[in-house]
Amino acid sequence: MSFTIYDATVPVFVNGLTAMRAWLDKAAAEKSESDLMQARLAPDMNPLPAQFQLASDSAKNAIGRLSGVDAPSMADTEASFAELRDRCDRTIAFIQSVDPAIIAASADRDVILKLPNGTGWRFTGSDYVTRFALPNFFFHVTSAYAILRAAGVSLGKPDFLQHLGPPGPLDEA
Repeated sequence: MSFTIYDATVPVFVNGLTAMRAWLDKAAAEKSESDLMQARLAPDMNPLPAQFQLASDSAKNAIGRLSGVDAPSMADTEASFAELRDRCDRTIAFIQSVDPAIIAASADRDVILKLPNGTGWRFTGSDYVTRFALPNFFFHVTSAYAILRAAGVSLGKPDFLQHLGPPGPLDEA
């Protein structure tokens, strides 16, 4: 069995969004939600909610572009942790609803990314995933993690990689 565009995207997006969702539970137990909803790393950087919204947009729009399925529109109006969790859930539900075979077969699909100013890029599906979709997704996931860490939330690498679960014994073979 070969490694496909599906393998490089859907599990990665789902794991990232699931982790982000869990970070909010830890943040809510340790810090003021209202303060964290305004938190940012630098004055000219988007605040925490926008990092969740942009990670969501990156994931759902990537799957939409790769599959030819319209990604759901989600207004960027989340004003609470509960609403950010719901957005993660809705994004994951969309990603998992798209036929894996369509995504797997998208390596050579023409993907056009248009910017509001009329410029943009043209990619093959595989180039889009490796050169734009994954780096853009992880920029926002990592920014959300960094904002929470900088605000004093006790997140660590195991929270970022929670999809792996705890390490277990290895058989010496």
